[in-house]
Amino acid sequence: MKDEKSIKALIQLIDDPDEHIFGHVRETLMSYGHDAIPFLENSWEHDHYDIIFQARVEQIIHEIQFEETKTQLIQWCNSDDKDLLRGALIIAHYQYSSLDDTAVHEAIQAIRKDIWLEINNTQTAFEKIKIMNHIFFEKYNFQGDTKHFYATDNSCINRVLETKKGNPLSLSVLYSIVAQSLDIPLYGVNLPDHFILAYMDELGTLAQMDNPNKWGVLFYVNPFAKGSLLDENEIREFIDRLELNHNRAYYEPCSNSDVLKRMISNLISTFQSKGNAEKVNQLHELRLLIP
Repeated sequence: MKDEKSIKALIQLIDDPDEHIFGHVRETLMSYGHDAIPFLENSWEHDHYDIIFQARVEQIIHEIQFEETKTQLIQWCNSDDKDLLRGALIIAHYQYSSLDDTAVHEAIQAIRKDIWLEINNTQTAFEKIKIMNHIFFEKYNFQGDTKHFYATDNSCINRVLETKKGNPLSLSVLYSIVAQSLDIPLYGVNLPDHFILAYMDELGTLAQMDNPNKWGVLFYVNPFAKGSLLDENEIREFIDRLELNHNRAYYEPCSNSDVLKRMISNLISTFQSKGNAEKVNQLHELRLLIP
């Protein structure tokens, strides 16, 4: 790498007592972006400098990673498809900067394959969900994390795959990503204090029913409750209990942008409860990037 010598020389100046010199070093290292991180991490681990040096290295690494997260999120917002898995990975990288995207893709592909082997085009929507629930909640043992509902890991798709636990949003996101990869039309519904999925009527089945769902939804799925099925009346009862108006957003699918904003909002609540003002401010900045 042609810049290796320059980066290493800059790192040796990180603990300079002159704030102006450190400011220049910091800005220059940040201009190298991700390329500087391996050298910074190696120096933090092996070079025996003082506490100021290590704290400044950690600061620079975090700032580089945060700038990368912002860049990736802006690119995601400007993309045509706004792929949900890609968006979830960007948010997860904020908390786990070194996570392996390939491992996440492989884990999801394994779940997908197990479901794919058991479904076919002759099955009804209910039958397909029954199979998905069997694989998801019985074979892989995914479950709602009621004990640590607001845990940071519940908002990071890599940790949900590893721990097999999540909150309503993260489980719904994972469930829908797998479903959509199998052409099963399940999309997120942004309920207040909850999150579920809508199985959309893409085959025109509702036209044959006496009281069709006007939102184009065959039924709703609640992954936090092991994939239990809900109808429109149960959604209405839920909204009534919360004493809220019946906004159409509570009955029909939201956008992937809304999903990511909800994911960031969950993280904001988590870090607010921990008193981590820096991360709260950064997450607010990320959320504002999403139209």
